[in-house]
Amino acid sequence: MTRIRVFVVLVLALTAGGVLAFGTYNYVQNVPARTVTMPTRPVVVAAADLEIGAELTRDDLRIIDWPANAVPQGVFADPKDVIGRGLILPLIQNEPILPMKLASKEAGAGLSPAIPPGLRAVSVRVNEVIGVAGYVTPGTRVDVVATVNPTTQHQDITSKVILTDVQVLAAGTKIEKTGPNDKPMPVTVVTLLVDPDEAERLTLASSEGKIQLALRNPLDKERPATRGVRPALLLGTAPPVPRVSSRRVPTAAPLAVAAPPPTVEIIRGDKRAHEIVRDQE
Repeated sequence: MTRIRVFVVLVLALTAGGVLAFGTYNYVQNVPARTVTMPTRPVVVAAADLEIGAELTRDDLRIIDWPANAVPQGVFADPKDVIGRGLILPLIQNEPILPMKLASKEAGAGLSPAIPPGLRAVSVRVNEVIGVAGYVTPGTRVDVVATVNPTTQHQDITSKVILTDVQVLAAGTKIEKTGPNDKPMPVTVVTLLVDPDEAERLTLASSEGKIQLALRNPLDKERPATRGVRPALLLGTAPPVPRVSSRRVPTAAPLAVAAPPPTVEIIRGDKRAHEIVRDQE
């Protein structure tokens, strides 16, 4: 009889627990979900990665809802305000369009608006080696090493750093007729941002010799002065530089002037004569 009571109590407990759990589940499912709305603002962003000099079109832009409390200052809400303007700094996908990255409406597109006052953009042809295996991209900083032979003698070939901490403005490939039979060939071109004096040196080095780009850390602002290197110095076969002795060369002693020998005047009548007096040994 006791076992039957225990069994009945257990069945009632399980039943009550199941009913309570089922009721709780239905209540939770029927409770209306609370939605929290955050105020947003439309922001014009880049639809894809864009390079310096690109002219913005409608296909380059899209509008997204940006949290109103985190909207960057100066963003655009209407694509019409930026269409047709050129980029002076690169953009990545979904990056907001800011005025600091756009050329003025009158400047147009291309690289010209991206050149600061007082500087010039000079393009040089490079290959995979000169371009540091493709790591030279817009915005990177490089040194320019020139190898030039000022004479016709091989031992006078000199390599020297002629430009330091130069900004790469653009890097890309263009088509030139440089192949056999004037066939179009892809040529890699790097555009450097330099001042007029540096533009002269870069042009002379690229036309009279060979140049090499050396990639550098953008945080490194030092500009060490180098003396250049020649083949003899590179191989350790340069002749020793003669040293100038610091010893004083004795000056010649002045020549001694012999004193005239003593003479005696002898008078014989109306004649006079001078006789040299010699020492008697």
